[in-house]
Amino acid sequence: MSQNLIQNTVAFVKEKLEGAEAGHDWFHIERVWKLSQKIAAAETCNLEVVELSALLHDIADPKFHDGDETLALKISREFLEGQNVSAEIIEPVLFIIKNISFKNREEMPDILPVELQIVQDADRIDAIGAIGIARTFNYGGFKNNIMYHPDIHPKLDMTKEDYKKSNGTTINHFYEKLLLLKDLMNTGTGKKIAEERHDFMLNFLEQFYREWNVD
Repeated sequence: MSQNLIQNTVAFVKEKLEGAEAGHDWFHIERVWKLSQKIAAAETCNLEVVELSALLHDIADPKFHDGDETLALKISREFLEGQNVSAEIIEPVLFIIKNISFKNREEMPDILPVELQIVQDADRIDAIGAIGIARTFNYGGFKNNIMYHPDIHPKLDMTKEDYKKSNGTTINHFYEKLLLLKDLMNTGTGKKIAEERHDFMLNFLEQFYREWNVD
């Protein structure tokens, strides 16, 4: 694996995501990259595909680009081809970028490449626990969503289109996505990390409701 390629990708992503919403900025990418490396250490995989996918997976998140799910693929392909990366690496990287998202889970093949399993777990782990809570409230504030409303209930079993249009409360997002992620982990390492972070979120919600109700 070329360390120059990885370094160039890091520099590219930092530049592209300068000024991004704080839950989807370079630091999110860096955490997913590190988590991917940690998970990959226990798996037999193509580490170059894993690292490049982790670094590029949110280069153009559709929710910040009018729902365009092709832009990230276009940007990533142009960058990797410009770095003279072979098609044998580019195609699996683009496959991961296309299929990593929670909202696309119903469209994915039954058998996932191990590299996708790794990066997907890493991305989902960064959506839960203390970091996940912070990111969720940051994005809710970014969208000016209601933090919590006792009369607005979570929408479970949303379709992809429902999820894309959803503008519910920040607390409801825990039930609509975050608390589901533990059971969607692919790898043994991912499952182990997710357990602790899942429990942290449950404790947070318990404390939140106590404080909300002034118990």
